[in-house]
Amino acid sequence: MPKYMLIMRGTDETNAAMMASIDELMTTTRRYIEETVKAGVFLAAEGLDDPATGVVVDFSGEAPVVTDGPYGETKELFGGFFLLDVASKQEAVEWAKRVPAVPGSKIEVRRVPGDDEVPQVGESGSGSGHGN
Repeated sequence: MPKYMLIMRGTDETNAAMMASIDELMTTTRRYIEETVKAGVFLAAEGLDDPATGVVVDFSGEAPVVTDGPYGETKELFGGFFLLDVASKQEAVEWAKRVPAVPGSKIEVRRVPGDDEVPQVGESGSGSGHGN
């Protein structure tokens, strides 16, 4: 079965709303994860720390430039993910609709290609595959 990542994306406003109701959100998130486990589709889930504690390495110039967070120029921030093993994109979307989220936040649904779909080192192409 294909894997799909449900990517939690938020803004400063939705992150503040989430922190204001963090206990309730954690309870509903644990319940959601239990449902995915019972359904046999759960692979992984992680949330990320406050963006102010991170850095961005920007490769726009000749040399990489490191900038400390928070990132004022970023409208949406990647806040965490759920990784599910489901039968189809449609099933992944149905699970995404059930993610506990605050109004204004978004869940991006992206398929994770299998190892057989990624070019391996030594094959024609970019050569930037996983390798063996």
